[in-house]
Amino acid sequence: MMGTLEKKCPANVLIVGMGRSGQAAARYALSTGARVTCTDLRTDAAQVSGCHHVYGWHERSDFLEAQRIIVSPGVPARQADLQAAMAEGVEVVGELGAAAEILQERGVPLIAVTGTNGKSSVTHYCAHLLRQAGRQVFLGGNIGRPLTEAITVSPPIDLAVVEVSSYQLELPGSLAPSVATILNLSPDHLSRHGDMHNYANTKQRLFARMKPGSWAAVPKAGQSAPLQHGQTKAKRAWLGAEPGVRIEGEEVHLRGTPDDGTVSIANLQLLGDHNRKNVATAIWLAVVAGAKRAHMAPSQLTALPHRLEPVHQANTVSWVNDSKATNVAAALVGILSVERPAIVLLGGKAKPGADYERLRAALERRARAIVCFGEAGPEIENTLTGLPITTVSHMPDAVTTAGHLAQPNDIVLLSPACSSFDEFTDFEARGHAFGRLARELHP
Repeated sequence: MMGTLEKKCPANVLIVGMGRSGQAAARYALSTGARVTCTDLRTDAAQVSGCHHVYGWHERSDFLEAQRIIVSPGVPARQADLQAAMAEGVEVVGELGAAAEILQERGVPLIAVTGTNGKSSVTHYCAHLLRQAGRQVFLGGNIGRPLTEAITVSPPIDLAVVEVSSYQLELPGSLAPSVATILNLSPDHLSRHGDMHNYANTKQRLFARMKPGSWAAVPKAGQSAPLQHGQTKAKRAWLGAEPGVRIEGEEVHLRGTPDDGTVSIANLQLLGDHNRKNVATAIWLAVVAGAKRAHMAPSQLTALPHRLEPVHQANTVSWVNDSKATNVAAALVGILSVERPAIVLLGGKAKPGADYERLRAALERRARAIVCFGEAGPEIENTLTGLPITTVSHMPDAVTTAGHLAQPNDIVLLSPACSSFDEFTDFEARGHAFGRLARELHP
């Protein structure tokens, strides 16, 4: 069957933003016979052979003359050239939305996960549980591979498990998952979304086009206000209540699903109570997507890189990389997940509205010492007065300081509560640097 991109964009396609998503969209558009122009404000952005490239600036005429514009998630929908194109009736859609339309036409179910925190882990766990059940799964979206790559992947997939960011939901096209969840909501990305009301409304677009017979889940009432199911036509379920999924002791209980009952999460090899909840949600997603409880082995699940990931062990001191904790809520989860005395590393580039005071109680319970670093280091120290804090300029100094402060059986935890962009290209680069520095300090 010919996909939406082939039908709607055979002649003139503009790709805006040439990160991984833009490159994947450009390659696929070329494969359909389209004339493809790629534009990016960076002069050194990646090029795709066969495309026309306009780098370092945007030509308004490229936007107005396009038949379809496919936008990378890093480019906000309010960008002036995009707004001008939409005003002239040009179709504008995000990369994930464009890919989803094609997969949906082909009958490939999409399992979509969004939320402020935990979405990468839940997506990862769900994909692995489905693979345990024998399904051929594509894992991607905001995590790993752009969804466009699922269109041509070999062997063909049964379904796609997709992490979806709020940025990708600004221009979702006709995205209509078969199964979807919003895990939680806390202040993040407000410089782009403006306030929590707009942020919540953007997240809830995930449910807007879902069909009868599909499944949508949010946390139980009062757990993560103001999240709601909205006007979705999907079956409604709850995280932490029935119908939906809840945890009792070492068992996950499913109600109102195609395979109701329990799944054991004893012997889970993951840090923190939050991961028990993440696994429970992943089990619910997999079951309503068609997997059987009997085929699941949650004890075999492993942590994602940069998410409470053990990266080094030396002299009974454990070094744990939680670099993905780029906001206060995620860092709070990370700090509470360690059950041994910890040296906690906090810092990086501050996010608007970050309330570091929220970390105080957890740090008092878990931290032997705190090392602040980076652009936000002094602000964090000033907020958390009275705690045992050392502040240094850069993360390498923070690792060295933490190594000197650590005592036998301690954990050195990087759970920074800030973005990485003052010193690193992304949280992954920061996490890799943390592990390397730890190994160099204590070979």
